[in-house]
Amino acid sequence: MIDIPTRRTATVAVAIAIAVTWVSVITVLIAHQPDPGVESPGKLREDLTAALNEHDAEAFSELIDYPPASAGDFAKSYVDALAGRGFHDVTVKFAPDDLAPTSATVSGKLADGSAFGYPVAVAVKEKLWLLSLTPPLP
Repeated sequence: MIDIPTRRTATVAVAIAIAVTWVSVITVLIAHQPDPGVESPGKLREDLTAALNEHDAEAFSELIDYPPASAGDFAKSYVDALAGRGFHDVTVKFAPDDLAPTSATVSGKLADGSAFGYPVAVAVKEKLWLLSLTPPLP
């Protein structure tokens, strides 16, 4: 006797196929995400300064050493915290030198005209320069 699939069986099979395809696509997209960081300390300073002055959380997320699944949310919270204080005129200075920095000082002004500044660690991972940091408390 030949089993003829029912409409319910066919619907379940199609749903399973769609779910497997979706999981596969997401896995491939995650695996092909570029690593955070930039190719030189100068580029890190330039991109970090621009991202913070423009309040660009997406650009900032590409410069931090943070788990990829959470980097976007963390960067948005970070930039929003600073934006809430009206930060502007941000500058970044490296130490001990510009060619092989191990730390950076991010400084600027707040809406009330007062200055702010805080240190962050600079790291190199797989030849890409990035920041290792925690949210500042201005």
